Parts: sequence; C-alpha cells; structure tokens
Amino acid sequence: MYRPALLVAAALALAGCGGPATAGESDRLSVVAAFYPLAYAVEQVGGDRVTVASLTKPGGEPHDLELLPRQVVQLREADVVVYLRDFQPVVDAAVTAHASDRAFDVAPSARLLELAAEPGAPADDQGHDPSHDEHDGHDHGSVDPHFWLDPTRYADVARAIAAELSAKDPAGTTAYAANAARFTGELASLDAEFSAGLAQCGNREFVTGHRAFGYLADRYDLVEESVSGLSPEQEPTARGMAQVVDFVRQQGITTVYAEAQANPALTETLARETGTRVAVLDPIEGITDASAGRDYLEVMRANLAALRSGQDCP
Repeated sequence: MYRPALLVAAALALAGCGGPATAGESDRLSVVAAFYPLAYAVEQVGGDRVTVASLTKPGGEPHDLELLPRQVVQLREADVVVYLRDFQPVVDAAVTAHASDRAFDVAPSARLLELAAEPGAPADDQGHDPSHDEHDGHDHGSVDPHFWLDPTRYADVARAIAAELSAKDPAGTTAYAANAARFTGELASLDAEFSAGLAQCGNREFVTGHRAFGYLADRYDLVEESVSGLSPEQEPTARGMAQVVDFVRQQGITTVYAEAQANPALTETLARETGTRVAVLDPIEGITDASAGRDYLEVMRANLAALRSGQDCP
C-alpha cells in the first residue's frame, strides 16, 4: 500500500546517497516513465539526449505497482515524469506529492476509450447485475488504458512526448522531431500491416482472457469478448463465464487467446469447455524473456501473426 509519509522520509534519506552521474549522462534529460510503452516511446523519441527509467519492472503488473524508496528519489529528481493519469494510483499520488511541476500526462493525446460496461458479471450482455447501479458503488463506466495497441494512438502520444521533451530541452528540438518522425513512420508501417493482414478474416469476433484489446479491435474492425475485465485479477461469475461460452459457440470461434505473462487458467477452462485451441496475445505492458519479441514492434507483429492464424485470415 502506498504510504506517502514513509516514502517521503525514506526518499529524503536516500537522496543524498547517490553517486556521481556516469560520464556523458549528466547533460542528458532525465526522464522517468510509469510503464513500458511510455518508456519505449521516450527512448525512441529521446534517443541519446535522454536517460529513461521505468517505474514498472519487466514482467510486473502496472496496475499493481508499489513504489520503492529509490523510485521516489528518481521521480523527485527527474526532469520529466511521463505517466498516464488514472491508470496507476500510486504514480498519480507520487506525481502530486513530488513532481507535479515536471509531470507529463499522455492521456489527452491518447484519445482514451470510455467503456460502458465490464464483462463477466451475471446479467445483461455485458455481464452487469441489474440489481446494482451507480449508487451501489458499482462502476458502470471504465477507461481502457491500453491505447498503445492502436499504433495510430501510440504515434500521437509519441509526437506529444517529442513536444514535451523539446519544451524541456530546446536545443534538442531538431533531434526530437527527427526521432519522432522515424518512430511514427515505423508505427504507420505497423498499422498498414495490421490493416492488410486483418482485412479479410473468416471471423471478426475474438475472445481474450483479459479485456485489454479494445483499441486493437476498434482500429481493425474486430469485436473483442473477454473472460475477465480490465483488471486481469477480476474473476468472472459462473453466469458470466457461461455467457462467454455461449458467445464462442454462437460465433463459431475456434481459437481463444490467453494473455502473455498471466495465469491462463480461465482461458484454458474456456477452451476445454468449447473445444477450441488457446493462442497467446500480449498486451505489451512489459517485455520479458517470455515475450514473443525484444520490443514493442516485434511483439505487435507476433500478435498479428497469432490473430491471422486464429481468426482464419487469408
């Protein structure tokens, strides 16, 4: 649990203990990014003019992040903190306490999607129990944070990051603009590959273990149904699971997708119940040795290959 008073004390105690900067790093812009897709974008746009630290370790669940004292020190001392407001409460709190004047929220550039309902509860087609309403504390609206799974939204965020870095480091404006142009060009090529690769699939409905692929579905005219909600830890009810089973059978789905680096138990149960096979899609919240590529671009292409096979795309 995030305890601001304890972390502030620990951070102040550690702040004087750091060694000298490595040669060549002292004149770089110091950037702290909240999680992998933001760190990757900063690295691509910033190039050798920035040093980047990610608050979320590889393989860590961004939603469940707890900050260590040394990370609070990093955040306090950074020239820029790049984060997504309302995604990681502990980061929001730390930014407010320590870096409000140096924080850059990418949410306005990401064009976030508002989700009207969560799957997996016991009643309507989205799984809500009609006996509950907003006054019961049951949230009927959620914002999907996974904007980077739409390369066009990710490109918009990269351009916004370039503008923010340029404002902090005007001498680097030309370099940031050139790096951003190269990176957004790569994202445009990726977008074209997805558009062509998913244009004529035999089935446009797909089922995932975690409701993380709404932006991908929105961009490429697919329909996502999921076993659990935006949080991978959200467990479906028996009736919600039955609804997903019915959806798989009604739509003639032959492949269901487990999330990389997450417990596949629910997806495997669904596959056994419906006679489907399990493939893997990665929401790319971090890169580990188990990832299907070394970076965002490679893992996205692995996702495309998995979808083309699972959705019967020629």
